[in-house]
Amino acid sequence: MMTGMQLRETIEYDAPLEQVFAMLCDQAWREQVCEATHALRWSVRIETVDGGATVTVVREVRAQVPATVRAMVGDTIEIVATEAWGAADSDGSRTADLRVQVSRQPAGMTGRLRLEPVGGGGTRETLVGEVKVNVPFFGKTIEPEIAKAIRAALVVEGAEGRAYLAR
Repeated sequence: MMTGMQLRETIEYDAPLEQVFAMLCDQAWREQVCEATHALRWSVRIETVDGGATVTVVREVRAQVPATVRAMVGDTIEIVATEAWGAADSDGSRTADLRVQVSRQPAGMTGRLRLEPVGGGGTRETLVGEVKVNVPFFGKTIEPEIAKAIRAALVVEGAEGRAYLAR
């Protein structure tokens, strides 16, 4: 059985977990991140349920991929990211199932997000996922490009989050 490319990234915030989770569920902050990542168009939907939340962000971005890949995907790519956050654990930690899908393409990522308190009142957000492209011969070439784009978006998200929390 073929597996995709494994991805593990962390973002550190100098703010309590409850404040970070509230930010992740803030429509205005999510839209700010879309703008900061140069999305051409976006929509954000946040639904709170049973102490958790489902956050769905749809972004259209320019395809910043090698020419061989652009021939397959076009000039823009629509990305649908869904985070299904559960209720807080006894220590306040939270976990979300994550699904990122490139619309109309056999590419995406599945994984988990975890928010956990760290010493000094901070919060660590950890993403563990698997990037998978189901295209014979080219899939393994495209997976690192998707992982690179996800990492770049996380750098922007972390910077925007730290700025938001510092206000």
